[in-house]
Amino acid sequence: MKTAVVYYSLEGNTKYVAEKVAAKLGADLIRLIPSKEYPTGKVSKYIWGGKSATFGEAPKLEPYIFDQNQYGLVILGTPIWAGTFTPPLRTFIRENKLEGKKVALFACCSGGPTEKCFGQLKEEIGDCTVVSTLQLIEPLKGIEAEVDKSLAGFCEMLELEQER
Repeated sequence: MKTAVVYYSLEGNTKYVAEKVAAKLGADLIRLIPSKEYPTGKVSKYIWGGKSATFGEAPKLEPYIFDQNQYGLVILGTPIWAGTFTPPLRTFIRENKLEGKKVALFACCSGGPTEKCFGQLKEEIGDCTVVSTLQLIEPLKGIEAEVDKSLAGFCEMLELEQER
């Protein structure tokens, strides 16, 4: 079965990681785009994005192609907003049946713990087997060698899952 990397990215950090993971694993890359984009201004992104994440919104998305029957492993990527995963990812999870799938999670943030985000994601996906998680702190601003090392370890684990 195939592997899919499904992600939402506002500022490019999550996109960067998703593209690297998809290339390494030969996975399909599925970018989630809200019908109404979030603002990127310094203050407005925190107000609108934080409010949307805190209240558990599930925005309408631009059309994307995902047939859950094709994928044995689904990798979900998100920035962390207000301590949790982004609303576009919530929409994707609710629109698609991931029950019984192997799932891996990665989150990009500016620092701090990811346990709350990963815990809420695990609740949202329900009856799935989470095979690996990865936290990256601002990968576009980080030391490339450290980011690459973290990504390599994550991908090695996922390559083993692809073989099973």
